[in-house]
Amino acid sequence: MDWLNYLVLALYLAGLAAVAYFTRRRSRTINDFLLAGSGMSGLMTAFAYGTTYFSAVIFIGYAGQNGFAYGLASLWIGIGNAVIGSLLAWAVLAKRTRRLTHFTGARTMPELFEKRYGSAHVKLVSSLLIFVFLVPYAASVYQGLGYLFELVFHIPFWSVVVIMAAVCALYLFFGGYFATVVSDFLQGIIMLVGVVIMVGFVVNYETVGGLTEGFNRLLEDGLGFFPPVTKDGSAFGYNLLMLVLLTSVGVWGLPQIVHKFHTVRSEHAVRQAAWVSSGFALVIGVGAYLVGCLARYIIDAQSYVSAGEADRIIPHILVEAMPAGLLGLIAVLVLSASMSTLSSLTLASSSAVAVDLYKGYIGKDASDAKVNMLMRFLCLFFIAVSVLIAILQPAGIVELMSLSWGTLAGCFLAPYIYGLYWRRTTKAGAYAGIAAGLAVTAVLYLLSRVLPSAAASFLTAPAIGVFAMIAGAIAVPAVSAFTRPPEGTAALFDAMGRKEEENPRRNAPAVGNSADAAIISGESNNADSGTVSEESNNADSGTVSGAAEKA
Repeated sequence: MDWLNYLVLALYLAGLAAVAYFTRRRSRTINDFLLAGSGMSGLMTAFAYGTTYFSAVIFIGYAGQNGFAYGLASLWIGIGNAVIGSLLAWAVLAKRTRRLTHFTGARTMPELFEKRYGSAHVKLVSSLLIFVFLVPYAASVYQGLGYLFELVFHIPFWSVVVIMAAVCALYLFFGGYFATVVSDFLQGIIMLVGVVIMVGFVVNYETVGGLTEGFNRLLEDGLGFFPPVTKDGSAFGYNLLMLVLLTSVGVWGLPQIVHKFHTVRSEHAVRQAAWVSSGFALVIGVGAYLVGCLARYIIDAQSYVSAGEADRIIPHILVEAMPAGLLGLIAVLVLSASMSTLSSLTLASSSAVAVDLYKGYIGKDASDAKVNMLMRFLCLFFIAVSVLIAILQPAGIVELMSLSWGTLAGCFLAPYIYGLYWRRTTKAGAYAGIAAGLAVTAVLYLLSRVLPSAAASFLTAPAIGVFAMIAGAIAVPAVSAFTRPPEGTAALFDAMGRKEEENPRRNAPAVGNSADAAIISGESNNADSGTVSEESNNADSGTVSGAAEKA
């Protein structure tokens, strides 16, 4: 019956190829390629947000390892992702981010920093960080699929990676963000259906005996909802808390997630996206960790943990509990989660180089068409690099994989949130937040390698990421309090405080220009440029001149 599994996989890949074909004419400009033109509906954006949030890492890595270790307490990760990482994130960040990007014309997170702080150098630094840390993270997503596909389809790991890369490259190159959102919607439906089926079969497996019986057995085994802070000399409950915080709060500062706030069509769509993406996250997150909780009653999960192969827990559960055909669907579920995440990571990386680095510094006069084509080829390049990293697994890059999410969150979260809500946030404060996040990550990582194992257990990758976020949250206001705020901030905050219909202007200059100039500019600027020059409002300039550069 293996042919059923192959049929499901073939239909899925054919569907993505069809998406590439039918969306090929929707990415002719930079705005089309990055923002899908005038934006996407709340429903489509919600699925794009949710499928970018969850990748193979949750199904293969986190759910198996943490579900087995923490039992029912691991469900807090899924709940935190839904409530804090989705619902609260949309409520706190989406409208103000959308208003700011609409007013200034910023298309990427580095451009948003440039406009808010009046500094092209902040854009440069953040672009480099995105490039350095997102490419290894993309490679880690590829790795999450290898063992599952070897079990289900009997396909070698490298073949899986190459197939994924080819399909992702196909629809990204031709369709850009619009193709990504359409494919995310289809993949999100597959994920929802697949998780419900997966949970149903696992919960009703004969050795589990149903949901109530499974819960009772976990409680009897001491794996309830509230674990001890320490256990067997290790930081047990503490590390669970760090994981909840990093995956739920850290996501607020990731460029591939923040990008969704740029692209949602309207403020009405923001409300719709908030509730849909939160419900999606709750089903996916809680469902995945619930399967991990019950692993011990289906297979000998302890043997995999003892051998350091916790990533194999979920694949073996699925092979044991799922019939042919449905097993192929679940494998495609995991593939869908990864493909959507990969496309968002690739877009974030390619835009950081093409728009923020090349257009901002090297080819300032480059045409929209040239930058658009450069982004397409950079998508192919970054996918190829991620494939090589995933297959070869060089030691130094593997270390970057484990730290990538936490490092980016530690660097970007504080400058982003303070920039949205505190007028006194300065350019120096933003630099301090980025530097603090990097420094704390580096120092704590080195300490984790030399401290005794008991002490090092308090410095896992999630914990390091949380401490980096805390460092940034302290550094930004501390430095901002003693430095001069940029001129023109009032105009940006007025724009963020007005409702959509009261805030029609777009492409105001970055702060650093006078408040009056910030208010009256934008009428004659091209919507694709997102910039203002005192000498000329050339739509292809991509730079900010005059006082904005001096700020």
